[in-house]
Amino acid sequence: MAVKVLVTGIDGYIGSLLGSVLLERGHEVVGIDTGFYRDGWLFNAVKRSPQWISKDIRNITEKDLEGFEAVLHLAELSNDPLGKLNHDITYEINHVGSVELAKKCKNVGVSRFVYTSSCSVYGIGGDDFRTEESDTDPQTAYAKCKVKVERDVSPLASGHFSPTFLRNATAYGPSPRMRFDIVLNNLSGLAWTTKEIKMTSDGQPWRPLVHVLDICDAIGCVLEAPREKVHNQIFNVGATSDNYRVKEIAEIVAETFTGCALSFGQHDADNRSYRVSFDKISNQLGFKCKRNARIGAEQLYEVFKRIDMAPEIFNFRAFTRLKQIEYLIRTRQIDDKFFWSV
Repeated sequence: MAVKVLVTGIDGYIGSLLGSVLLERGHEVVGIDTGFYRDGWLFNAVKRSPQWISKDIRNITEKDLEGFEAVLHLAELSNDPLGKLNHDITYEINHVGSVELAKKCKNVGVSRFVYTSSCSVYGIGGDDFRTEESDTDPQTAYAKCKVKVERDVSPLASGHFSPTFLRNATAYGPSPRMRFDIVLNNLSGLAWTTKEIKMTSDGQPWRPLVHVLDICDAIGCVLEAPREKVHNQIFNVGATSDNYRVKEIAEIVAETFTGCALSFGQHDADNRSYRVSFDKISNQLGFKCKRNARIGAEQLYEVFKRIDMAPEIFNFRAFTRLKQIEYLIRTRQIDDKFFWSV
């Protein structure tokens, strides 16, 4: 059944693919995005793109939300280094902005609200598998905001408003609005441009990974699932088989990008390490990932080869969240509250 959907963050790493995926699934899609990363477009990979509005989520009004049956909320400041840049703005946008958006959705009768959270909420989890019922231990402003949004939006659930929280594993894979500041993508870019992966750590921490298109498919699955199966539920998004040590990720990339030298350092100060179980989304919704890290690395290799990616493209500011925001601040294109300057 087709649903009229509003996607926030439609022009981001996930959103630029999600819009096309949802259109292909038969839904009516409109997007909203503030456009911080529109300077970067790595390659064309979408058959159809929805119409979208340029707007900060803090400025979304109830009128903007009228007529939509579902809101899929991706638009936040991402990732950990960017969260450290300005803690106050991170909380204002990622926590307060997201909760206020959910309240507005409920007020105007939007029945479904899908929030993209993160497995980073598990923080220091060690070797044990974390489930949706496990305690959270967020280590960064970004992850702490995810926990706060889940905490504050869940009580809004009612007979007419149904939130769902998707804790995505660390994303990877090619996207037009590419990100080279996430682990597999970054290592692949280094392997292609320098023929060397020189790890500063021993690579022992665990990270669950999920392909960006599998995230899109999971969102579509939740959107189309019967309400009673997803109402006020948390789902980890990924595959239990795709928990890797960072060392293993580096080895997969080095094997895919032949001729790449690989070395490791000592244990570093980043103590985040978590393994995650993804059985719930599989058992409850029948969702299965179609891709794994090796497939993602091979896809990235093919894209880099096709576009003849030069080092200056890999290092371009728009493909790294922190670099792009620092550039917009330095050039006074956004103000100290991260609103576009007039």
